[in-house]
Amino acid sequence: MHQKALARRVALLDGSRPARSVLKLLARRPWRMLAAVAAFAVKEVPLWFLPVVTAAIIDLVSSGGSVGAVLGWLGVAVALLVQNYPNHIVYTRNFMTVVRDTGADLRNALAARLQSLSIGYYTRTSASIVQNKVVRDVENVEQMLQQMTHPLLSSTMVLVGAITMTAVAVPQFLPVYALTVPIAIGLRAALRRRSRARNERFRREMEGFAARVGEMASLMPVTRAHGLEQTAVSRVASGADGVRRAGLHLDMLNGHVASISWVTMQILGVGCLGLAAVFAITGFLPISPGEVVLLSTYFALLTQGLTNLLMLIPIGARGMESVRSIAEVLQEPDVEQNEGKRPVRTVEGRLELERVTHRYAGADAEAVQDVSLEIEAGSTVAFVGSSGSGKSTLLNLVLGFVRPTSGRILLDGIDMQELDLRTVRRFTSVVPQESVLFEGTVRENVAYGLHDAGEERIVAALEDANAWEFVRRLPDGLDTVVGERGARLSGGQRQRLAIARALVRDPRILLLDEATSALDPEAEELVKEALGRLMRGRTTLVVAHRLSTVRQADRIVVLDRGRIAEQGSHRELLEAGGRYAHMHFTQTGSR
Repeated sequence: MHQKALARRVALLDGSRPARSVLKLLARRPWRMLAAVAAFAVKEVPLWFLPVVTAAIIDLVSSGGSVGAVLGWLGVAVALLVQNYPNHIVYTRNFMTVVRDTGADLRNALAARLQSLSIGYYTRTSASIVQNKVVRDVENVEQMLQQMTHPLLSSTMVLVGAITMTAVAVPQFLPVYALTVPIAIGLRAALRRRSRARNERFRREMEGFAARVGEMASLMPVTRAHGLEQTAVSRVASGADGVRRAGLHLDMLNGHVASISWVTMQILGVGCLGLAAVFAITGFLPISPGEVVLLSTYFALLTQGLTNLLMLIPIGARGMESVRSIAEVLQEPDVEQNEGKRPVRTVEGRLELERVTHRYAGADAEAVQDVSLEIEAGSTVAFVGSSGSGKSTLLNLVLGFVRPTSGRILLDGIDMQELDLRTVRRFTSVVPQESVLFEGTVRENVAYGLHDAGEERIVAALEDANAWEFVRRLPDGLDTVVGERGARLSGGQRQRLAIARALVRDPRILLLDEATSALDPEAEELVKEALGRLMRGRTTLVVAHRLSTVRQADRIVVLDRGRIAEQGSHRELLEAGGRYAHMHFTQTGSR
């Protein structure tokens, strides 16, 4: 429930108003922010009060004041400086806790949102781009908060202190200070739109480059096998050049921002010093030498603070662009709708497809068209047909990865559109053609997501999957790390671990998608034997190209261009002499 609530709160990020969104995130921890701001206000007192000390000492020197008075002012200065340390620690502790918590909240909210998006979203979006948003964009937001908040608060404190002390000492000089604010606002407004556009372009180029690097890594075996190394390097180099050009344009803009800001504020500072001196010399205002130093120092602090803020425009623009990038995911509408639907407590495994049709977005024809089937609980149904006949789409429809364009799919007599599919999938296991293992131990991969799976249960699943024999010979047995994507295991070993993962869950519905097609004959026999145990007593849907793997199915459904061409048992279909019989003859050479 905590993750759901967090996702809902952080999902309020508005990509069109990133600054307001950031303030909302910080406001989620008001007491820590209040403590941080209060500590910062106290610790920054020396910055705006020391010019008062300096002016007082200069006036004491010029008027022949006492040593005791000078020492008194020095004591005040030392006390103000010493208190900076404890208050700075209080500020850092509270504010950085808010920043790090905000970063963690964003990452957790992104993870929760990504888990709720439809499978269609992942077919359109590169995994590298998703990773970029969770890692790089959140880091940019954290860096923006770290690097901008201190100068922003410091400039605010200096502005308040300088105006207050000037109003007490020389109130006639306040209009001069007022010049700095509209000039700073004007500079920021003039550069804001260009900065946003170039930061967005740079982000898009970075995301495209990350996608190309991800493609290069995943295609490495194909690239190496066909001697296409230079082609792969050229593709990545093209993306790197796009990043270089976009980055250089952004750097040049940032250079203009930095230089224009610095020159403008320095000219204002020199002008203030000269004006204060002229007023003192001419007697236009009753200003003492110490007050000339006071006014000049305050104006220098003020212009320095504004210069620092203007130079932070690039960091702010990059952070705001990252907020917009994160909001793209959090506001993505392509969500798998489960909220408010009926949870499933038990599953028998009876499936009914009533005139089911599905067409993918942008496709010219239906992937599945007008399919009607009744699948009894505990039975095995195999789907065969040429590539593109709709076999895998049917499995995705049963899993709820895609929804029927028309028609209904019923589970135990209930329309699956009415069910919370997350609860349905707890009773479902999938063994794909390429088993998916993560960097972890055998134990962690088999019991993935099951916190109550004891060693006996895991070992029993491995035995039934014909995997225990090789697992116990591994260097650390169940605690052997399999490597990223199971790289340290053979294809047959990976597939048997995937079967053990399915077995340990004791599913009611089992989906096998070309589970043996990528294996050598010896490994295939071991896997087929394990699959036989896995399928026993469970509703099983099998997709296969090799007809030898589906002979024992209760029913074989032959698909052609998304429609059912024929169905029946292996013997019935051979006797019918139709499409299945022709496929069988093509593969085996016998009738």
